[in-house]
Amino acid sequence: MTSLGRHILAEFGGCEASRLADLELVRASMLEAVRASGATIITHSFHHFASQDGGAGVSGAVIIAESHLAIHTWPEHRFAALDFFTCGGGVDVRKALDHLKAAFHAETEELLELERGPLRVGELESR
Repeated sequence: MTSLGRHILAEFGGCEASRLADLELVRASMLEAVRASGATIITHSFHHFASQDGGAGVSGAVIIAESHLAIHTWPEHRFAALDFFTCGGGVDVRKALDHLKAAFHAETEELLELERGPLRVGELESR
């Protein structure tokens, strides 16, 4: 049996802090990234946080027919964490990540890709 989906965890470092703190820029960039990937947007929700220690990040998610794209930003650390889960074919995750890396002016990118399963019949039931 093949995997049911593909889950990409992405970390962007050295981002422009003001861009990561801008709720509307993050929202628009995420929606544009999903469109660039070829995924189908169902709905989205974003929230701007302001903390006493000066942090003012954004968290949000775009629910797509193929699953979701989520983000959490830490402008004070110039860091963004994303996760893009897709099931089925036809979604170009690389196009979405390239769009977001450019939108946040990220200097670095680290990726972890997981296949979500069950990869073998009965594997999950036996645990």
